[in-house]
Amino acid sequence: MTSRIGRPDTETDVELHQRLSANGSRHFVMVAGAGSGKTTSLVKALAYLELDQGSVLRRKGQKIACITFTDVAVNEIRSDVGADPLYHVSTIHSFLWENIKPFQNDIIEWVSRRLYQKIEEAQEKIDKPRTHKKTKDRAAENITRYQSQMQQIKSVKCFKYGTGSDYSNGILGHSDILKIGPTFIREHPLMRRVIVQRYPIIFVDESQDTDPDFVDSLRTVADENQNGFCVGFFGDPVQKIYMQGAGQIPTEEGWSKLEKPENFRCPQSVLRVINCIRAEDDGLEQTRGRCELQNGELLPVEGTARILIMPDDDQRQDRLDAARNWLAERDGDNNWLVDENEEVLRLLVLVHRVSAIRLGFPNLYSALNDKSTESLSSGVVDGTAWVLRPFLKFILPLLLAHRENRHFEIMRLLRKYCPKLQTDALTGLNTSDVLNELQEDISALDEMLGVAARSHIGDVMKLLRDRQIYTLDERYHQLVDDFTVAKPVADPAPENAALRFMQCKANELWGYRRYIEKLSPFATQQGIKGAEFDKVLVVVDDKERQLPGYSYGKYFGVTPLSETDEKNIDLGKDSVIDRTRRLFYVCCSRARSDLAVAMFTDNPEDMQRAIVDRGLFEPQSIHLLD
Repeated sequence: MTSRIGRPDTETDVELHQRLSANGSRHFVMVAGAGSGKTTSLVKALAYLELDQGSVLRRKGQKIACITFTDVAVNEIRSDVGADPLYHVSTIHSFLWENIKPFQNDIIEWVSRRLYQKIEEAQEKIDKPRTHKKTKDRAAENITRYQSQMQQIKSVKCFKYGTGSDYSNGILGHSDILKIGPTFIREHPLMRRVIVQRYPIIFVDESQDTDPDFVDSLRTVADENQNGFCVGFFGDPVQKIYMQGAGQIPTEEGWSKLEKPENFRCPQSVLRVINCIRAEDDGLEQTRGRCELQNGELLPVEGTARILIMPDDDQRQDRLDAARNWLAERDGDNNWLVDENEEVLRLLVLVHRVSAIRLGFPNLYSALNDKSTESLSSGVVDGTAWVLRPFLKFILPLLLAHRENRHFEIMRLLRKYCPKLQTDALTGLNTSDVLNELQEDISALDEMLGVAARSHIGDVMKLLRDRQIYTLDERYHQLVDDFTVAKPVADPAPENAALRFMQCKANELWGYRRYIEKLSPFATQQGIKGAEFDKVLVVVDDKERQLPGYSYGKYFGVTPLSETDEKNIDLGKDSVIDRTRRLFYVCCSRARSDLAVAMFTDNPEDMQRAIVDRGLFEPQSIHLLD
């Protein structure tokens, strides 16, 4: 176990440990602000449970489940608690699949209902008088495909969990698991009893961004089991930055709400800013701030927090460079100018087009962002868009391993993702011949994604489909067919965003990988929750964002609210103001030493007055740069 477990307990940690040892209801919600050490509290609670109840749990063959948001978070927690089998640490999808996979008959029934629902939805499109002929033809083709799948699944003996849905071959995708899992938990008392017996303690990390349907299903289990069983949510509703997250987890009778106010990351100047931002939300005031040991005494770090306001024109990159030079000269610190060391400086941008141009994927960015769907435009930010998954999970890692002659990694990826190398597919075949064919396929892929290659992403996906190198999401099959006959798309629209992506040059994927894998000084504001950096430069540029749901102009009061905005605010619904406030809080709270906000706006003087009136930054820290 790591030293994080050995850190001193805060008052909230002590309160949580007492809750975990109590008789009666043990359910809780922990609200832990940015920099508070939420993950530390979580792993310390896991370690406490091992000491306090581990022997009893092991004797009964039970485990403590810890469910978190990403594979990265899973690995982080596992590195803290070690390989002890007492802990079941997994993503939501893996946890749900582990519990629903024994219910194969119910899965087949669910898939049948799902296909029937898709047929009804497609038929509704055909029946609408104003539906375009092309849309009707596509719907009719889909109905034929769904009907064929309904016949094919009758011969499926066992469904498996894969990257994308392929019902005919018995594969459920990510989105299926998130739909089936919570439904089964609510509808099947047996499943609820099995979960309680198998995992008497369930922790959910990053609860604010967790699927709300999954949260509700766990609350159903908790409500039925008030004694002995424990569901605990760790999160911060003010750090909810994804549209689909559960946000605030309300506490009901028998539940306990624990607040962790400490901030161990931010200097005093930044702490004052984020407390002002948070005062407009849940009002939790964070305390302490980052301290350093000086001459044997632990002293608070003051740091800096400034906002630089610049004209919104066609010289954005030059002005951003000038702002960095201004900071370097003012502070006598050239770390504001570094472009390689992310630990020193991080530029946080809201899907900034300039970074896409500089890193070499402008067309890919435009395809998935400009007039795209919500799922694709937000998915390009964090790499979760369904069209990107094959490249980030399999193709690009495979080609990197190929270019570096890492043969074991090549085989690991092929065995995990390639349908040709699955045990049932190899029956009666010469394995050596299959491997030789795959070697030729990998060489072909490498050539298609070369620096000077002119292949399109659609060409790559067609090769994957035709050569059965990777199990594609079912949406890709129709998309590949469309790509082979479509002309270049001229006018962006939500319905052609995925096709525009297919028509991009394949080699742009390398620049995108550098962007999403944090191999550049640029990072998206949605992609850095949980991270921290010495210096943070937040780039605010509403015109370049091209992302619905956020507006710094509206947040600071210089851009008028729409009727929909005002209606949402009046009804107490999540509004553009709420979302932008939370995003701004997350961005500003990353800084360990110095924070600068570079803001582009049409009316610099009006913005300066609005920010002064808002009181988030001290007046002497607000600067107009020509």
